[in-house]
Amino acid sequence: MLDLHRVSHVYANGTRALDEVSLSIPHGMYGLLGPNGAGKSTLMRIVATLQTPTRGSIRFDDIDIIAEPEKLRRRLGYLPQDFGVYPRVSAYEMLDHMAVLKGIVSPADRRETVERLLNQVNLWPVRKKALAGFSGGMRQRFGIAQALIGDPDLIIVDEPTAGLDPEERNRFLNLLAGIGEEVVVILSTHIVEDVADLCPRMAVFAAGRIRLEGAPLQLIEASRGRIWKKTIERKAFDSYRDRYELISSRLVAGRTVIHVLSDGDPGNGFIPVEGDLEDVYFSTLAHSRRAA
Repeated sequence: MLDLHRVSHVYANGTRALDEVSLSIPHGMYGLLGPNGAGKSTLMRIVATLQTPTRGSIRFDDIDIIAEPEKLRRRLGYLPQDFGVYPRVSAYEMLDHMAVLKGIVSPADRRETVERLLNQVNLWPVRKKALAGFSGGMRQRFGIAQALIGDPDLIIVDEPTAGLDPEERNRFLNLLAGIGEEVVVILSTHIVEDVADLCPRMAVFAAGRIRLEGAPLQLIEASRGRIWKKTIERKAFDSYRDRYELISSRLVAGRTVIHVLSDGDPGNGFIPVEGDLEDVYFSTLAHSRRAA
C-alpha cells in the first residue's frame, strides 16, 4: 500500500504544483488521470524520490519515502515520461548495464535477468539492435524492461502511451496488464482509454489536486441519467456553452456533438447518453475549472 498524506509542492518561482494531495493506492493497477500540466509528473517524481515535497508525508508499506529514499529505490521500478539511453548501444548491452546499476553483480544472474526481461517485452529478436533504431513503441517496451529489473513491488509509469500508434499502444497495455496484481503499479496519463482499459481504481487529478477518486465502473454509474447530448450547428456553439453545463464537444461526420451535465431533462432536443469514463473525466475537469 502506498499512502500519501497532504503532499504539497511549491517551486522556487512560486508555482504550486501540488496542493494537499492525499491518496491510498492498493496493490494492482491504479490510474492517475489528468490533463497535461496538472502536476502528475511532479507527483510521480516525488514518489520516485527524485524530488522532495514542500510538505506532507509518503509511506510505502513500512518505508518513510521522504526520510529513507534509498530503501524505496531498492523496491522501485520507474518509467518516466522521457528517459534517456545511449543511442548507439544495443538493447542487450544497455539492459545489462542497468542491471549492474540496480545491484545485480553476478554475470549469471544478470544474463538470466536480461534474457527473461527481453523475452517478456518481446524484444529478444532485436536484442543486438542499437536503441537509436527503435520505434517509439519499442523504446517504451524497453523502458518497461528496465523498470522491471530487480522485481520491484512499486512500479511507476508516466504517460507511457503518448505518441504510440494503436497497435503499439495495445501491445504496451497488454504488457502492463501482465505485470500482475501483487505489486503497486501507478499509471499516470492524460489518455482516458488507458485507464478505462486497465485500472480497477483511479483518481482524476487537475491543478495539483485530487478531484475525484474511486472505481471507474462506480464513477460511471454515478453519472447515469445526468449526461445528455445534442448535435448542433457549429455557429450555435457559444450560445449552448452559455446556457448549459457543457462538458465536452466533438466533431462527428463534420457536425458538432455536445455533451452536457444536467440532473433532469434539459429539453431543447437533448437526448440521454449512457455515460462513460470520458464523460466522468470531462465533467470533473469542467467542475474544477468553474471552482478555480
